[in-house]
Amino acid sequence: MFRTLLRPMTALLLTAAAAFTLAPSAEARPVGPTAQAVDPSAPGSFPIAYTDVSVSAAGRSYSARVWYPGTTAGANAPVAVGVHPALAFGHGFFQAVTQYDSLLMHYASWGVITVAPKSQGGLFPSHSAFADDLNAALTWLTAQNSTSASRFANRVDTGRFAVSGHSMGGGAALLAAGRNPAVKTVTTLAAAETNPSAVAASATLGVPVQYVGGSADSIAGVAANQQKMYDAKASRTQLRVITGGFHCGFEDSSGLGCDSGSITRAAQLKLTYGMTTSWLLYSLGLDASLYDQVWGPAAQNLAGVTYAAKP
Repeated sequence: MFRTLLRPMTALLLTAAAAFTLAPSAEARPVGPTAQAVDPSAPGSFPIAYTDVSVSAAGRSYSARVWYPGTTAGANAPVAVGVHPALAFGHGFFQAVTQYDSLLMHYASWGVITVAPKSQGGLFPSHSAFADDLNAALTWLTAQNSTSASRFANRVDTGRFAVSGHSMGGGAALLAAGRNPAVKTVTTLAAAETNPSAVAASATLGVPVQYVGGSADSIAGVAANQQKMYDAKASRTQLRVITGGFHCGFEDSSGLGCDSGSITRAAQLKLTYGMTTSWLLYSLGLDASLYDQVWGPAAQNLAGVTYAAKP
């Protein structure tokens, strides 16, 4: 009798164990007809943690804030189990990195470690130096990954690096990608022309690049900036323009000299979350099920966004 009862119980436990063992991690989500729909515009599953650090790498030295997936939410929490892709994000001209908190927190909730340098924040920034600062952030994370005393030890997927940024930071991200073979993909927000030229840098990039802009941007308008960058890049690129989107709509608040558009900030940010998060997860090889939201009909027909692409 006991053995009769034990057999089905043992089978049940083995089935549960197998399911646990085979369950996909955050780094390898299911694809195919059985995969559940993913909404990258909604928050991800990770608790959001952050830490303020001093970056010293590749001859660069500066302060930065790092948002990352944690075991719990809040300052200096342990990093979530597993290895996580990394992103270096550049702020806009004369903008604090805290202007992008909601966006960078969103990326962290999806498992992306995001370093935001606080450098080049004055009236006379060096675009070239800012590009080097973005790359130094990734170099620093690589070193942290192999430093046993670091909170990021064995938590960084050093084969999945990306760069991004807003306005000046978007242009600097393109310069950075052209200098760093470790960068696998780029996504930019209202990227502005820089010195050296971000347009010229775009023409040299072999990695996938996404340009996101706003049709009502009066500071770094699409025609004079992102359209030229998109035109310069031969393939594996797309230009997504938010109808009524404005330059400062990619930030959490507007300051002196900001513009406005016909779309609300909340609506613009939600579209931005969805487009850029799906781009990062797909182009870094983390979630193949997002193809439709990046290159397919879902991307091409997204309400409130125009789409141009060179696959």
